[in-house]
Amino acid sequence: MGNHTEAKLFINGEWKARAGAPIINPADETELGIVPFATENDLAAAVEAAEIGFKTWSHTSPSRRSEIIRDAAARIRANIEIIARDMTLEQGKPLNEARNEVRRSCQVLEWDAEEGRRTYGRVIPAEQGLHNSVKHLPIGPVAAFTPWNYPLSSVARKVGGALAAGCSVVLKASEETPAAAVHLVNAFAEAGLPEGVLNLVFGNPSQISRFFIAHRVIRMLAFTGSVPVGKSLAAQAGEFMKPCLMELGGHSPVIVCDDVDPREAGIKSALAKASNAGQICTAPTRWFVAASHFEEFADQMATTARSVRIGNGLDPETQMGPLANARRIAAMQDLISDAVKKGADVLSGGERAANKGYYWPLTVLANVPDDARIMYEEPFGPVALVNPVSSVAEAVSKANSLEFGLAGYALTHSADNIAYLTDHLEVGNFAINQFVSSLPETPFGGMKDSGYGREGGTEGLLNYTITRSISHKTRSIEGSRPGLSS
Repeated sequence: MGNHTEAKLFINGEWKARAGAPIINPADETELGIVPFATENDLAAAVEAAEIGFKTWSHTSPSRRSEIIRDAAARIRANIEIIARDMTLEQGKPLNEARNEVRRSCQVLEWDAEEGRRTYGRVIPAEQGLHNSVKHLPIGPVAAFTPWNYPLSSVARKVGGALAAGCSVVLKASEETPAAAVHLVNAFAEAGLPEGVLNLVFGNPSQISRFFIAHRVIRMLAFTGSVPVGKSLAAQAGEFMKPCLMELGGHSPVIVCDDVDPREAGIKSALAKASNAGQICTAPTRWFVAASHFEEFADQMATTARSVRIGNGLDPETQMGPLANARRIAAMQDLISDAVKKGADVLSGGERAANKGYYWPLTVLANVPDDARIMYEEPFGPVALVNPVSSVAEAVSKANSLEFGLAGYALTHSADNIAYLTDHLEVGNFAINQFVSSLPETPFGGMKDSGYGREGGTEGLLNYTITRSISHKTRSIEGSRPGLSS
């Protein structure tokens, strides 16, 4: 346990140890340490600190806020090896993926730092003597909830956007992967962020969410997680008229058209599915393949999937690490078993890879019937569902048949296909000939049950502001001939 960063609460500028629950290494199921659980007094102190911190931070100049955020990002970059190792130990992803997550997180913070200097308002033309204008002001203290699958980048998106807009934050990070949040918060403390502006707690999620949502000080909820939990939190927030930013689950379609090389597409698709062991809300999951390419594509995807090396994320040869927890193993077993019973063909994987450690091989299922649960329940793991379609229109119809609408992908070089897909695919993020659905400078979020609000881009910061309209009527001086003061 000595090689793992100790997790603590951070409230009003002070680190606090508490009793809690074990942190488990998914590669070997050993205990890494203890995550502290906040008491109700801790939660109250964190909210009080955020209230006082907001008064300071919201009146700090955007340029100074930018300096502190950029300084924190630089400190995180300098600590990349330690942070990446902690993430691999806690979550299982290969070390190089963890390093890339650290780099992306810094890019997010740096973008927000600069964009926070540009939350411009506007002047609206009016009749003489009347001056109308618009200002974007920080909404207030924000309660942010982040998941275990991307323990640093999810935190960076919420903290970066909120701080850049001038808000204070009470962060409830994942109890299963706490170290990344500890590193980020520590970087901000060392960068000179005023006390109380950023607070970190762990504990019972339902208890903490109820406390924060009901508290008069908290003005906004930012959440990344599953659809059922998101709906529950949004309903609670609605009782108190508090706005939410909801980045929820997905079941992303991939449309493979008949104008691409099916073998190249199969290789690219398998490697994309292996990223973070498929534990991504935007993970490509449902492949709808042109019937003329189906057999060749499915065969190549399965061949590539079987070649993906799974193992401990600390091993430099590992291409895909273990699943993050035992719950994901149970989910894979349950959903895949149901699909096979209903007629799906297993082309690769399909069974747990080891008795110790939460390893599951990259699995490809073909000809999956529509009534298989895995076709409409988010699997959140390394399983690809591959089915043939007769046309792009049929693919879009099947893609849109679910209430998920976070990300979608297409492999095609046809301008006509791209135009049709862009107009008809019901997703918040659409990527063509690649599997990257968001960048720091682009807005990210879903539609339908996949949530609302956006993170990233100029749109992301505006979520953390209120829009104030100002109408100022001046006293007419016509005919009054006032004298000039000397």
